[in-house]
Formats: sequence, C-alpha cells, structure tokens
Amino acid sequence: MTTKARVKVIKKKEQKDSFEPAKVEISAKQSAREMVSTVTGWVNDFQCRRREETKQAFEVLFSSQPKTSEM
Repeated sequence: MTTKARVKVIKKKEQKDSFEPAKVEISAKQSAREMVSTVTGWVNDFQCRRREETKQAFEVLFSSQPKTSEM
C-alpha cells in the first residue's frame, strides 16, 4: 500500500521568470527627508501627549472642588 507522490520536473527553459517588484532607487536626499519627516512626527506626538498630561495634572491640582481628604 505505498502511494507514490507525483513529482513534476521543470526544465530550465520551461521556468517562467519569477515576478520581482521593480526596485525603486531612493536617493540619499529623499531617504533623509523621509527620516526627518518620521522623527518630526514622533516628536510632535510626544509633545502633544505631554501637553495633554500636563493640562490634566494642572486641572486636578487646581480644581475648585475640595477633596474629601481636605474637609
């Protein structure tokens, strides 16, 4: 009860060219521009988050409602 698997032999001339995506050459100037843009985005996100956290902290600190522990 042995079953033999089929093996397909592909000769070199029968092989189709494998699909290779076109290589896009990015200049050094363009890659540097992309890096600067990415880092600038990170910095802006960080500063925005920090501003929001600071704003919330000041609102809690200087809230007009007395806390139960202050009564």
